[in-house]
Amino acid sequence: MSEGNSLDTPRFGADDVELIRTEYLYQGFFNLERRHLRHRLFKGGWSEEITREVFVRPNAVAVLLYDVERDCVVLVEQVRAGALDDPLSPWKLEPVAGLIEPGETPTDVVRREAMEEAGCEIQELFELHSYYPSSGACNELVTLFCGLVDSSNLGGVHGLDEENEDILVHVLSFARAWELLEAGRLDNAMCLVTFYWLARERASLRARR
Repeated sequence: MSEGNSLDTPRFGADDVELIRTEYLYQGFFNLERRHLRHRLFKGGWSEEITREVFVRPNAVAVLLYDVERDCVVLVEQVRAGALDDPLSPWKLEPVAGLIEPGETPTDVVRREAMEEAGCEIQELFELHSYYPSSGACNELVTLFCGLVDSSNLGGVHGLDEENEDILVHVLSFARAWELLEAGRLDNAMCLVTFYWLARERASLRARR
């Protein structure tokens, strides 16, 4: 049986993978690459050449906006091209989110997107986790935040016309949002991870009032 503490440091690193060559299959708003690679094996030696298609896109951020005074969260709703086959609806409830452009920091993007998508200024920001949504197929790394806000005047439709955004802002009590999560309506990783963090930290955040 392997010891749990052996996982604190990965056995293999970037030097244990050889990228042999890359084919660029499609380049647009997002890119598609075919990567030819080989890697070290747990049993020793190297693998044969492996071919994998990888969806290439910028790293992203998401922020769950939380009003401590009112115990409310702010979510945005918009149509999602990747969910067009969803039997219920391709319109998804999500935290505010955006892609990191060259020269921007994750916190820059969080504050910018909060204004663009929700008309909201963040008062205090907490960084939660970073994760790969689907590391077997996509290189994107998502960094999550919780932002404390005043939700009293939030709502309406937001987004940038030049990006064809049509975003409806919802201000929900934490209890109502949790009901939606348990009913499967908040069906994306950004929602699930940030809400479970908030469920754990909510009492301590409210105690700071």
